[in-house]
Amino acid sequence: MSAAKIKKGDQVVVLSGKDKGRTGTVSQVLPKVGKVVVDGVNVAVRHRKPSQANPQGGIDRSPAPMAISKVAVADPKDGKPTRVRFEERDGKKVRVAVKSGEKIDG
Repeated sequence: MSAAKIKKGDQVVVLSGKDKGRTGTVSQVLPKVGKVVVDGVNVAVRHRKPSQANPQGGIDRSPAPMAISKVAVADPKDGKPTRVRFEERDGKKVRVAVKSGEKIDG
């Protein structure tokens, strides 16, 4: 299995769908199903009936998983989508933005 190009905590840009162009932070990566959860993007809305646990009821909003192919890492320099490559710098394997050559890992 290859190394992950998108990791938890990355700033990503949505490439397609209803949230195209929006940016957010990856809160969860689901590699077995090829999906990511991005804060504030692809928000699912559920109308809940009142229950003992939630006597008020109401509307629950939560981010739903989306395909990992629909997001790209945001370039650290200008925030635009970029691909990721791996390079060895100072004896360590690091993720690098293809567009600018900037190091992505902190």
